[in-house]
Amino acid sequence: MDFKEIKELMAEFNESPMRELEIETDGFHIHLSKNENTFKPQVVTTSSLSAPQAETPSPKVEEASEQAQAASYIKAPMVGSIYLQPAPDKEAYVSVGTKVHKGDVVCIIEAMKMMTEIKSEVDGIITKVLVTNEELVEFDQPLFEVQEG
Repeated sequence: MDFKEIKELMAEFNESPMRELEIETDGFHIHLSKNENTFKPQVVTTSSLSAPQAETPSPKVEEASEQAQAASYIKAPMVGSIYLQPAPDKEAYVSVGTKVHKGDVVCIIEAMKMMTEIKSEVDGIITKVLVTNEELVEFDQPLFEVQEG
């Protein structure tokens, strides 16, 4: 794409109701977003010279970190409003203690009038529901904590 085409694309994007647009073709990549909070990967660097010596963690800390490693998260694949139940008068798809299998629907995210079923990518038990019904969620935001197994 040349500069003129990019400017036209940006103008059309700004006029549209879309919140995000990402295009990648033949070595060209552009990501446009109208969201206030955009996903930005964090780069962490540490220096071995300035790092303080770590103390030996207590057994409780080790146990908690092992549990955190064993737990995984079902994350939002897009920005939108989350619905934890199929209809206002229906039961929630999942709650704490619900056993889920890979491919089970756990919620719906509405983005630009499109309802998208969000499915579990792991087998396990829901240990925490990290969002509330009709909440606006961000891309890659954890929605549910799952204890795999």
